[in-house]
Amino acid sequence: MNSIIVSMVTAVGLMTSGHVLAVDMPAEGKAKCGTCHTIDNSSVAPSFMEISEKYKGDKDAVNKIATSITTGGSFGWEYGEMPAKGLGANDAEIQSLSKFIAGLAK
Repeated sequence: MNSIIVSMVTAVGLMTSGHVLAVDMPAEGKAKCGTCHTIDNSSVAPSFMEISEKYKGDKDAVNKIATSITTGGSFGWEYGEMPAKGLGANDAEIQSLSKFIAGLAK
């Protein structure tokens, strides 16, 4: 019983502290972006969380992120350039991922 309570308190603590550890990348993100991006760790490219933080509070964040994905480039990050549409994401996937990314840092 005590372990269940501790687990619940830990889960609530993580959810309310702003950590995205419990969030999983959408399927299209794994297939089209997961080679270079992760949710919360920089590797070959900035994490989705870092991108979300960059646009936090920007009312046009979803459109800006979608435009960046569509056109490709370096966007001021100290990584290589992302190819246009990543690894072949279509417009619907780009919109869905842009909304997901923008919503992480709220």
